[in-house]
Amino acid sequence: MKQKHVTVTVKAVCDTMEEYAPLALSYPEDKGGLLVGDPETSVRCVLTALSITEDVVRTAIKRRVDMIVTHHPVIWEPLSHLRTDAPTVRVCFSLLKAGISCFSAHTCLDLAKEGVNEVLAKKIGLQEIQPLLPVAHVRQVKLVTFVPESHLAQVRTAVCEAGAGIIGEYRYCSFSSAGVGTFMPSDKARPFCGKNLQINEEPERRFEVLLMEADLPRVLRAMRAAHPYEEPAYDVVPLKNSDTGIGLGRRGVLPRPMAVSELARELVTLLQLPGVRIVGNLRRRVRRAAVLGGSGGSYVREIPEDVDVLITGDVRYHDALDAQARDLTLIDIGHAGGERCIVPVLAAYLRKKLPISVLEYKDEEPFVFWNRK
Repeated sequence: MKQKHVTVTVKAVCDTMEEYAPLALSYPEDKGGLLVGDPETSVRCVLTALSITEDVVRTAIKRRVDMIVTHHPVIWEPLSHLRTDAPTVRVCFSLLKAGISCFSAHTCLDLAKEGVNEVLAKKIGLQEIQPLLPVAHVRQVKLVTFVPESHLAQVRTAVCEAGAGIIGEYRYCSFSSAGVGTFMPSDKARPFCGKNLQINEEPERRFEVLLMEADLPRVLRAMRAAHPYEEPAYDVVPLKNSDTGIGLGRRGVLPRPMAVSELARELVTLLQLPGVRIVGNLRRRVRRAAVLGGSGGSYVREIPEDVDVLITGDVRYHDALDAQARDLTLIDIGHAGGERCIVPVLAAYLRKKLPISVLEYKDEEPFVFWNRK
């Protein structure tokens, strides 16, 4: 029997990306999401890349790509004109002319539990990986609903599998208590229990669970699908709790203590870098390391004192002086050097989730490292 073709839309790709890195995690000033294209356009082939350049667009056109998924937004500053002698405008025109959509994740992908920094930390072999810095805008909420005893386990399983009920290393964390619910169904309602046009009293369980606010839409869909009631009642309570599993950057320990110079050589090999910049003593032995992909030099003053070395990019002169004053070793791997590793991971994820072809673009370092010696 011939297999039925499944049409995948731009919106489906965006929704799938949001499952990996919810846009609700993004910093308020971010520009992530669907930036070019029509959500209802069909997609057969996706290209993953770190950034969108003119060469990325040429590659996408040549390979007949329908959509590009990137880390960096193709539009950052507001467009004040549509002159094609401006690189960003020219790229956007090329995408529109070719009918290629573009989704960019950016800071939500930095913060995601399996995002840029988690992938980078694992790539360089860190162990005992934990979030590095807390993020104020990532909050938790409490979901409360009321369910018959017979369906409590079903609802609990559904919402917890959708991402609720995680506290540290514990899953399926919830609480329930007994009570009595009242309701009067109209003559058009189809109640799970009770009689139409009568006030009914039914024994129920009050079920409550914590979740990350960014996961709320997915958890609510799961709850409604598993709940036996036609119109389940629920509360969403905002909390001041931060999700301890979400943070900027990652920290951990190297497999063994090593000199800074040795660590630098390993980073050049593992991340395929043309070179690195180092602040600190090359002979110093380090073990407790932190990573912050992209531009992390401005966070030097916030790095915990027990971290021996920070691996990041875009370190400025005054950031380096601050690091020296704190006796914090820095290894600058460049902006792209800490983020390129997410591109093949996103490609593998999309291949697993959607019946489409997914290609990877190999982003090149824009800088040329030159030594007159």
